[in-house]
Amino acid sequence: MPIIVLKTYIHSPVKRCFDLSRSIDLHKISTEQTKEEAIAGTVSGLIGLNETVTWKANHLGFKQTLSTIITEFNSPDLFVDEMLSGVFKRFRHEHHFKNKNGVTLMLDHFDYTSPFGLIGKIADHLFLKRYMTSLLIKRNKTIKEFAESNKWKEVLL
Repeated sequence: MPIIVLKTYIHSPVKRCFDLSRSIDLHKISTEQTKEEAIAGTVSGLIGLNETVTWKANHLGFKQTLSTIITEFNSPDLFVDEMLSGVFKRFRHEHHFKNKNGVTLMLDHFDYTSPFGLIGKIADHLFLKRYMTSLLIKRNKTIKEFAESNKWKEVLL
């Protein structure tokens, strides 16, 4: 069970970072390279507690569908999305937000289990954990870019 933990410091209010992180529209922008498209559930705007979204995307050369649900929500400190269906055996992504002397600390805790038993564990070691880390870093860079400029208004207003 690989766990990816990322810390991102953003010079922007916690609430703005929290809302950008749960924005379906910003998620689409941050994953342009995988052509992610929200096809069911909450397909635009901000996702909230007990809401679902189904994504269609192209990852590692394969077309995939992934459905998640928001299982915990405490604005603006925490929300958690968990997989309902998709290629992983399971995943849980915790999004934590804290004000640290006027700077937002955004902490991602992504805990997942790959499918296919031993083959999945080998894939984790060879490339999958690195691939997932890269996707999350790209997403966080996009959140930071939007939060620290006026671009946030494109998706939150």
